[in-house]
Amino acid sequence: MNDPVGPVPDRSPGQVWLPDLSINSVSSSYKAIPMFKLPPFLCMLLYSLSGWTQIQPVVIPTSVRIPMDSLQKQQLIRCLDGLLSQLSGANKDNVFVQPDYLPETSDLLDEVKGMGDSIPGMKVPCHCYLTNVNQLDSGEYLVQFSYLGLHDSTPVLRASFKLVAHRVGEGYIFSSPLKRNTVGWATGQYADFTFHYSNYTLDETVIRNYIGKAHEFDAKLNAAAYRTEFYCCGSFQEALEALGVDYKLEYNGVSGESLTAHEKQTSLYVVGGYRNTTFDFHDLWHDRLHAVVPVSTINRPIDEACAYLYGGSWGLTWEEVFRQFKSYIGDNRDWLTAFNENRNFAQPKQNHLFVSYVITALLIKKIEKEKGFPAVLQFLTCGKYQKDNENYFQALDRIIGVNRSNFSATIETLFEAQR
Repeated sequence: MNDPVGPVPDRSPGQVWLPDLSINSVSSSYKAIPMFKLPPFLCMLLYSLSGWTQIQPVVIPTSVRIPMDSLQKQQLIRCLDGLLSQLSGANKDNVFVQPDYLPETSDLLDEVKGMGDSIPGMKVPCHCYLTNVNQLDSGEYLVQFSYLGLHDSTPVLRASFKLVAHRVGEGYIFSSPLKRNTVGWATGQYADFTFHYSNYTLDETVIRNYIGKAHEFDAKLNAAAYRTEFYCCGSFQEALEALGVDYKLEYNGVSGESLTAHEKQTSLYVVGGYRNTTFDFHDLWHDRLHAVVPVSTINRPIDEACAYLYGGSWGLTWEEVFRQFKSYIGDNRDWLTAFNENRNFAQPKQNHLFVSYVITALLIKKIEKEKGFPAVLQFLTCGKYQKDNENYFQALDRIIGVNRSNFSATIETLFEAQR
């Protein structure tokens, strides 16, 4: 498939280069527009874009009928291009996002990110095609677009999405259709948690235990108060469609998943297909931590160890995980070797349980008991995982004086104490 975007000419002073998108053509060229002739709203948006002309514009097939006059069509297409051009940045900074719907739109845009890349096993990138525009009311339109790639000579649909376009001044900003799609759903309010559900039964005992554990984690993390909203769907496909994802190749065959975002002091979950594991304490730990601590600073294996200790794993409590670990280890007490090898000790029909996470959980118990949770947080945020675990051991030595030379002896003591 040929790239529909030609080379971008040099800019002249006082001009911006916009894609000249013909509604009746899949090809695009660039034309200069004097800045003073652009509507003020578009001028503001276009100045905010960084490297905008480097992004492939949306392709408009000849078959697409857009129920707008020609000027509004061009404005809608340019603004949709603008929205997609800023996907590499933070969703909250995307000037084409309707701010009143930021949490759900951020959740949807996370699903759109990367869809223009090549599909694994294919060499060419995918292209974005506008597939439908329907008017919802005088100032809003439902916009559908899809990403397609080419495998040999066979078109491959990678993903298809829906957005709501809101008319603002002389341009458009966009949002997820989640709230529009869930009008009339039942709603349950529990403290600072709100649950929206359809074709889904909420177990109040499970919910209250989950909220209590969330508040326990928040207190440990000294987190500021924020709202949590759940949209609970009967199936994962229903969850995708509610958010605005009509199809995504990566989700073929996936029966249960959560789509999450944290924006504007709101944690949003769109879940489908889960039942017993939807309100899992292990995942809850990750979610509450990531809502208040930059993920870029977190050491993932230490995060997993905390989740084992505070929330168990795969439906097992910490005590059950440790008993299974104890049986697996037996008399093999070379703890540094066991840590480095990090074998999976899950039983048949279980998912995975890793040796190093349990060992690290024992160290976290020691750190919290002797130094308090702030010291655990120092350990957690020692930086991204390194293959040699150098930052892990540097932090461990600094916090409680445990290093590679005394590691095995320390773990042996903690292992015996846990028994």
